[in-house]
Amino acid sequence: MTLSDDTPAARAARILARPVSLNGLTLPNRIVMAPMTRQFSPGGIPGADVASYYSRRAAAGVGLIVTEGTYVGHASAGESSRVPRFHGEEQLAGWAKVAEEVHAAGGRIVPQLWHIGMVRKPGRPPFAEAPAVGPSGLRVDGTEGTGEAMTQRDIDDVIGAFAEAAAAAERIGFDGVELHGAHGYLIDQFLWSGTNRRTDAYGGDPVARTRFAAEVVAAVREAVSPDFPVIFRYSQWKQEAYDARLAATPEELEAILTPLAAAGVDAFHASTRRYWLPEFEGSDLNLAGWTKKLTGKQVISVGSVGLDGDFIRAFAGEGAPVGSLDNLLDRLERDEFDLVAVGRALLQDPQWAEKVLAGRFDELAPYDAAALRTLS
Repeated sequence: MTLSDDTPAARAARILARPVSLNGLTLPNRIVMAPMTRQFSPGGIPGADVASYYSRRAAAGVGLIVTEGTYVGHASAGESSRVPRFHGEEQLAGWAKVAEEVHAAGGRIVPQLWHIGMVRKPGRPPFAEAPAVGPSGLRVDGTEGTGEAMTQRDIDDVIGAFAEAAAAAERIGFDGVELHGAHGYLIDQFLWSGTNRRTDAYGGDPVARTRFAAEVVAAVREAVSPDFPVIFRYSQWKQEAYDARLAATPEELEAILTPLAAAGVDAFHASTRRYWLPEFEGSDLNLAGWTKKLTGKQVISVGSVGLDGDFIRAFAGEGAPVGSLDNLLDRLERDEFDLVAVGRALLQDPQWAEKVLAGRFDELAPYDAAALRTLS
């Protein structure tokens, strides 16, 4: 179909279809598939169904796929035998097949490397004897858990696990990596004062609390090629503390982001629950917009894109109606941020990117939370 330049469909196609580069990686458009935990990998091994799940979205025009969170090679990294792992011969062979199929479909893909820290519950797989570990042995709700405060050896081991996973990602054919530093998991537990009460070099003011994350980034950067993109995902909110904030002001946010950018982050993935909300008083910029302004790095925005309704409610079984993209397009057009990650809409509909890029808005469907239970 031919679209008039002034139609909403033509505007969406024009703005979203612009190519963009992340370090050495050129993406054909601004649409990113957001990472969404999928427990469809028995033994931590992504199978043919997982490869097909991602390749369908690549074939339909998603510019960059960020995989579900995948555990790094540290015994305390996770708490499910069905969440994929990014270590081990069989697990990495499964991931190599995923990357191969995504590339065959014309897509680009990065794994999200993950350690859950103090979120881990005792006795859970894949390594039941491993303790939960975190900066101070505190859970996100501020209570003492059954885990342990990390020693220097623990810190070194986890940093090494992230670096090894990143090197493996490049070796088996991925296009970059994303480090999960958001939502109250391990890296975020160091960044946030609510869970980091350390009195050594890894705790204290915002810059000191950034040291662990910066050392992870630096180790990953050293383990991969200079033009291999390193993305860092972070958030203010936590899974059990939606009102939590790493930074109350732009100055505090700059103090946190600057060491990360200096350590080797190529792009930030600023996670919010609703992308249209301003982050600080006196400005309409969202968290992604502030991140770009403060660091000059490429930034991915995310948060209820294409839908009217908070994604957290999806886990309670709630659906969501289709939402307008006008506000999103306004922000992208003025380069407030560079890319936009789409979660639930792409979870349900593998063709979402193709429909939006072609202006077929009338084919977009409301979100049904039943999509969480399938690999459609």
